[in-house]
Amino acid sequence: MAKENIHPEYNQATVTCNCGNTFTTGSTKKSIHVEICSKCHPFYTGAQKAASAKGRIDKFNKKLEKASSKK
Repeated sequence: MAKENIHPEYNQATVTCNCGNTFTTGSTKKSIHVEICSKCHPFYTGAQKAASAKGRIDKFNKKLEKASSKK
């Protein structure tokens, strides 16, 4: 007893980013709008600041030292 016509239609969708980049993918929608993509995301473009990551690492190490000194 198979159900027929229960799956949505699968289309080629155009994805448009706020930066102006467009590409195609498969989706049940015909067009998709995103705020950030791999062309403008700081992680993928290399614009991510290493200094902010270093500050988080230093903060973690200080907490770790404080916790280990209490024991």
